[in-house]
Amino acid sequence: MALVAGLGVAGVASAADSTTSTPSATTGAAQSAPAEHGGQGGHRGGAGDLASGLAQKLGVDESKISDALKSLRKANKSAARPADGTKPDRAQQDAALAKSLAGSLGIDESKVTAALSELRAANQSNLAAALTAKLDAAVKAGTLTQAEADAVTKAVEKGVIGGR
Repeated sequence: MALVAGLGVAGVASAADSTTSTPSATTGAAQSAPAEHGGQGGHRGGAGDLASGLAQKLGVDESKISDALKSLRKANKSAARPADGTKPDRAQQDAALAKSLAGSLGIDESKVTAALSELRAANQSNLAAALTAKLDAAVKAGTLTQAEADAVTKAVEKGVIGGR
């Protein structure tokens, strides 16, 4: 199910069910329970979750990955942000992340790219399931109509909300 386009869907899920709100500022690609933490997908934020997931996938010590991620963030700290209304190129960001991590860890770039892709897919699947569950609960509770829930789902699928 291609329900999740990227970042922010858990926020949409939280908005869909106003009876349960658990704010948080942490998440990452390897997050296991995004709905419980108000999580965001992708590779930004939640470096601990990302490091943990990559460590498992690549067979590398988590501290080495954490250090490599910190170095990458520090090196890119002054990078210019995209102009208002524009979105960063996700493929370009992922390629740069994979290349940097591969170089820092001495691992083939294709392995890092594959691990990042697997983590993103797992996270998007978790976020999609969380959104569906929240919308279903909101419909059952009478907070939303089925038509409204369907509209939220369609907006997420089309990248109008919750996506990058």
